[in-house]
Amino acid sequence: MLHIHIFRFNPFSENTYVLFNDQKNGVIIDPGNWNEKENEILENFIKEKEISIKNILLTHAHIDHVLGLQWAFDMYKVAIKMHEEEKDVLDRNPMSARNYGFDFKPFVGDIELLNEGEKYFIDEDCFEIFHVPGHSPGSLAFYNEAQKFVISGDALFQGSIGRTDLYRGNHEQLLESIRTKLFTLPEETEVYSGHGNATQICFEKKHNPFF
Repeated sequence: MLHIHIFRFNPFSENTYVLFNDQKNGVIIDPGNWNEKENEILENFIKEKEISIKNILLTHAHIDHVLGLQWAFDMYKVAIKMHEEEKDVLDRNPMSARNYGFDFKPFVGDIELLNEGEKYFIDEDCFEIFHVPGHSPGSLAFYNEAQKFVISGDALFQGSIGRTDLYRGNHEQLLESIRTKLFTLPEETEVYSGHGNATQICFEKKHNPFF
């Protein structure tokens, strides 16, 4: 069984996830921790729960989702897994940071690629990988069928969708991604987004104003 813990980090109020199973093996998804206090919060939780971090997964590589990426890589010495289309986005983050008024060093570390149709396992717990571009070109969603939840990144939010005015964003592509990928999941699927509160597929299909 998978356990999900959510941290709300950095000035962008980004959701960082730690997922782990009963064997205490787990992953960090979208490490947005950006200062010593937030680093300590994340590190202490992982220590207290005695979690062995196996990988760092990225739904996408926008600056708010990777502020703690170098720290997490250096701390746990495990590969980063993301979509190939996000390499360009990750490389642009020093420039993106300057636009927000702070410095961000280029990421240095091991990157492994994830593609749609593949599966990612934490022991026996399985995630199906969906490519959901539109907010960012290589946006991924991680779906666990057994426990009926999906980590959607910034594709789908409670009552909203991800912005599409950033680099290589595409509004129609995002709507198509949600319709053909996320909205085909079971109605009761819990949606854990990159910002804000969790929601459900059935609620968004009925009430999301973009649809």
